Amino acid sequence: MSQRIFKGFLVGLIFNGLGILLCLLLFGLMNDRSVDQMWTAFVDTDRLWMLISLGALPNLLAFFEFIKRHQEYEARGVLLATIGTALMTYFLYFF
Repeated sequence: MSQRIFKGFLVGLIFNGLGILLCLLLFGLMNDRSVDQMWTAFVDTDRLWMLISLGALPNLLAFFEFIKRHQEYEARGVLLATIGTALMTYFLYFF
């Protein structure tokens, strides 16, 4: 049971990382900048919380795919990763 939750947690973290890279790529294409330039722009303007929260959107795909396949424990792991992302976003925004 705990291994299945951990598997979902890892999937949630991977999807969050891919979502962040996708956001950086899209914002970079819109502003004619590279991914590295966009990352430094988000960090320099203290808007990293925004990028991380947008990066969590692909977790919806993983969560609902696990639910559709009746893998509830893996879906719980993805939900835990999303809650962790939300807490990190909260602390980055307010502190």
